[in-house]
Amino acid sequence: MTKFGVTARKEDELLQRMAACDLAEEDLQERFIRSSGPGGQHVNRSATCVYLKHTTTGLEVKMQKARSQALNRFYARRRMCELLEAADESRTSPQELKREKIRKQKARRRRRAKTKEGETGPAEDS
Repeated sequence: MTKFGVTARKEDELLQRMAACDLAEEDLQERFIRSSGPGGQHVNRSATCVYLKHTTTGLEVKMQKARSQALNRFYARRRMCELLEAADESRTSPQELKREKIRKQKARRRRRAKTKEGETGPAEDS
C-alpha cells in the first residue's frame, strides 16, 4: 500500500477516484527527478519531483508542487485523475462542474444588474 503523507480520508478519496477513472498503479510508470526552484537545500539535494506516465493512454504528469516526495506523488496521481476525467467525454470533472456553476452565477448577476439599472435608470442632467 502506498503512503502519500496525507490524511486517511484524502487517501481514500484518491483511491476511489482512481478506481472510478480505471487508473491502476500497474498502469503507471513513476520516476523521481530532482526538483528546481524555491525550497532551498532540501529541494536541490533530493529527488522530490514526481514524473508519472500512464502507459495505456500516454498521458504524462510532472509534479513538483511540494517539497515532500510523498505529497508530490499524491498530487501527481490526483492530476492524472483530472486529466483522465477531462479526456472522458461522458463524465464531467469536478473542475468543469465548478466552472459551470461560476458561469451561471455571473450570468445571474449580469441579469440582476441590468434589471436594476433599468428600474432606476441613469441620472440625467437638466
